[in-house]
Amino acid sequence: MNHARPLPGYLVTRYHGWKATTYAENSAWYRRLASEGQRPRAMVISCCDSRVHVTSIFGADQGEFFIHRNIANLVPPYEPDGNQHGTSAAVEYAVTALKVSHLIVLGHSSCGGVKGCYDMCSGKAPALEEKSSFVGRWMDLLRPGFDRVSERGLSEEAATSALEKEAVLVSLENLMTFPFVREAVESEELSLHGLWTDIGEGGLQYFDPGTREFGPV
Repeated sequence: MNHARPLPGYLVTRYHGWKATTYAENSAWYRRLASEGQRPRAMVISCCDSRVHVTSIFGADQGEFFIHRNIANLVPPYEPDGNQHGTSAAVEYAVTALKVSHLIVLGHSSCGGVKGCYDMCSGKAPALEEKSSFVGRWMDLLRPGFDRVSERGLSEEAATSALEKEAVLVSLENLMTFPFVREAVESEELSLHGLWTDIGEGGLQYFDPGTREFGPV
């Protein structure tokens, strides 16, 4: 691989700082994780957005969360078609191998992927409509959410914000199409949770299936 290059200097400096402080102070815990393996109680599916930092939000340490990130925190429906499915594989491993007790879908404010979906479905982003657009085809997963939002007669800003929460709900709906997820949920070995965080305000909301609304945690 002739295109790989050494790490940028600032990352090397940060690594050595971490090794000399955080790691040095908790080396026994790291060695225990390495020797005993991981036993996370929860899986979190969140967005790739660099502003969303799951472990910081919950004050979590290494080994607590099994985390999968993708554009707009989406979960595809169950489709065992022989193709590669990174998100589905992560869900399968978390539920069937790690036996997590909680599966959390975490959406967020100002999501670029969701905004792209809104623009694409509104006819304002023709590039995302191209078959060659990986982002566009991934955001096709959110079209059912866009259809629900478009029926509410909201302004563009409000509709985009509502679509961020629809991304969470679409993912929760799709999770239940996985036989092993449904079985674990129905046997009460697994619980699903839908969350949305406001990046600027540090707020966290959860989906209440009783009211069908998001409210503060």
